[in-house]
Amino acid sequence: MNTSGPGDQGLRLIPFRGLRYVPERVGSLAAVTSPPYDVVVRPDGLHHLESADPHNIVRLILPQADTARDRHRQAADTLDRWLAEGVIAPDPDPVLYVYEQRNDEILQRGLIGALALSPAAEGIVLPHEDVMDDVVADRAELMRTTGAHLEPLLLTYRGDGGTPTGAGAVIDRTVLREPLLATTTEDGFRHRLWAVTDPSDRHEIETDLARNQALIADGHHRWATYLRLQREQTAPGPWDYGLVLLVDTTRHPLQVRAIHRLLRGLPVSRALKALTGHFRVQRVEGPLPRALNALAEAAAAGNAFLLAGDGAFHLVDRPDPALLARTVRADRPDAWRTLDATVLHSALLDEVWRIPDAPEHIGYIHDTAAAVEQAERLDATAVLMHPVREEVVRDLARQGVTMPRKSTSFGPKPATGLVMRSLALD
Repeated sequence: MNTSGPGDQGLRLIPFRGLRYVPERVGSLAAVTSPPYDVVVRPDGLHHLESADPHNIVRLILPQADTARDRHRQAADTLDRWLAEGVIAPDPDPVLYVYEQRNDEILQRGLIGALALSPAAEGIVLPHEDVMDDVVADRAELMRTTGAHLEPLLLTYRGDGGTPTGAGAVIDRTVLREPLLATTTEDGFRHRLWAVTDPSDRHEIETDLARNQALIADGHHRWATYLRLQREQTAPGPWDYGLVLLVDTTRHPLQVRAIHRLLRGLPVSRALKALTGHFRVQRVEGPLPRALNALAEAAAAGNAFLLAGDGAFHLVDRPDPALLARTVRADRPDAWRTLDATVLHSALLDEVWRIPDAPEHIGYIHDTAAAVEQAERLDATAVLMHPVREEVVRDLARQGVTMPRKSTSFGPKPATGLVMRSLALD
């Protein structure tokens, strides 16, 4: 791999020797994959993945031990053992990868490679969410100890549209060949991976991407981790690049979903009582899909949330303007000030409920049904959110304005475990 310094203009995606599972050494490729580390619903989801195959990637991205140091060391030892045993092996040459995910409704294709890192101020890779320092610190120690990027971030860019050229044309030609791997995961998605080896194809991709900037769709904490670890280095090298999946959303629009909050230690009855005089509260009929429809209707007119956890659903909307004026920062664009996540954190969590934004108090859950189930089991409050439109996210990112952490969930997300990157090989 060429490890000269990152380019000054646009996106620079370079080949690497991917680490991949050897199919003959595992039960199935589907059984060793996982969602990204922060989407796994613990503990049930973790136990399910661990039992799917003794070599499931979750043992690397979410190792289990008594201390953080032991967890990271365990992940490194497990990776080393699997490499020594031939369970995982590096591809013979550095390549870029074309990655496809599809089900009956969605087709998404993109490029996996090592992307030159750049701070947000350079305007090449745009974050749109804040991050939590403790999560970045944990991911950084895992990457340091394993010396590997275990799962690609999901980044998007906007191509020219129309007849595919550049990277899009290369992708279209590549998927006509036999893939390196093909598997179907239990969520119904079919995954295929190809290697791009032709130098002219790589040049075509490089020229195209150099004209583009990217939005971080999923993986803000890992991107912040890449940048932290890069700053620790004293010379150019593999830490100047991070493992990513780049998707052109003019060709493959992503779905944008909400990330819900689990407020531990706050029963629904107490949450509702505190809202008196601040928001309108209405009980809405279930089941969950029907209640979510009521949330969508209310969200079209302004800030709205759905509370659950007591066996019922409560629609919370029409915030008191005086409350918002007092709690929401005035030095941000209106699009930021009116975000549901902004109002939730500034007005509800900080002011009305007075809940610290710390893991012991707030859980972030992608799956709506799981958020409701956990809230009911723990006598807690689930705050169900309505998703933000992608154009709002991208516009704020271009203005250099970050949204409250865990404001969005873009997808489909790449499956973890299909291709990894060892920094020792670069």
